[in-house]
Amino acid sequence: VVVGGDGTMLSIARQFAPFDVPLIGINQGRLGFLTDIALSDMESVLDAMLSGNYVEETRTMLDASLARSLGGGERTMSLNDVVVNRGAMGGMIDCAVTIDGRFVYALRADGLIVATPTASTAYALSEQGPIVDPAVAAFLLVPVAPHALTNRPIAIRDSAVVEITLLRGKDATLHCDGQSHFSLAEGDRVTVRRAAYCARLLHPQDHDHFAMLRQKLHWSETPERLRPAS
Repeated sequence: VVVGGDGTMLSIARQFAPFDVPLIGINQGRLGFLTDIALSDMESVLDAMLSGNYVEETRTMLDASLARSLGGGERTMSLNDVVVNRGAMGGMIDCAVTIDGRFVYALRADGLIVATPTASTAYALSEQGPIVDPAVAAFLLVPVAPHALTNRPIAIRDSAVVEITLLRGKDATLHCDGQSHFSLAEGDRVTVRRAAYCARLLHPQDHDHFAMLRQKLHWSETPERLRPAS
């Protein structure tokens, strides 16, 4: 049982995925896309779930490896996303992107997000990426503030291997789930593929993904209902 926000769930999911441990999320954060049980409902909902009244979801995870141009590297997993971003000094970065060894494009942008369906309601959403049903076997490639307006988000099958090579960018950074951070140098290559492990999430029996989206994203709301009370 994970008590916290979505960030807490991301961290715990990465740690427990190799052990095939199912997770229940109790929300003490803000939105709670992953920690979907309200703290006020915890006792009654957990009683029912521990009695076997639950539904299970399996969420795809990402395996990200960093090969440094000067040798060495890093490796980590993500449930949400792998992001190559410009650093604090500013200035766009240039990247070469391939999918399964096939050249896709040379991207000039603030960055590139490789997102799972789970992450389609996170950073990728703020960059005009689509919302993807978690059951869809796909990844998203979502440019961050691209220089060319024709660089749009791309959905690819989740068995593909994505490689991002930093061509130019003096202060670029690799972020994984917004929690693991690695500095990048020109010539470094980031390889992203589906991880060998998945995250197992348990939900109440009446869990409905689209009902949750309506609630969290205020779909179907009218201006009158959204206006703060005076």
